[in-house]
Amino acid sequence: MASNHIFKIMFVNQGKVYEVYARKISHGSLLGFVEIEELVFGERSGLVLDPGEERIKAEFAGVKRSFLPVQSVVRIDEVRKQGVSKIVALEGGGNVTPFPTAHYSAPAGEPGPKK
Repeated sequence: MASNHIFKIMFVNQGKVYEVYARKISHGSLLGFVEIEELVFGERSGLVLDPGEERIKAEFAGVKRSFLPVQSVVRIDEVRKQGVSKIVALEGGGNVTPFPTAHYSAPAGEPGPKK
């Protein structure tokens, strides 16, 4: 039975918020990364094109799988219908303080950074 799950993923990349749709998402095989696969783009007629979606489609052309750092992910939703992929500039650039992120530390008994 085929799965019809579609996920909307919002993430920050180079000062912009990307909104993309994918059929598969997982915690990934790399520590600290979210893995997205099978990106979905709207199939439109040749008469009406959305320049924003075309830009994302061109940027991800040929990409089989993407690994997003967990810190860059804003939100992941499972949706019933696919929307339009887009890129939006972040607002309030200079007044926003980044949320502190945790760094991986070695478990007890393993060598860690030297002090």
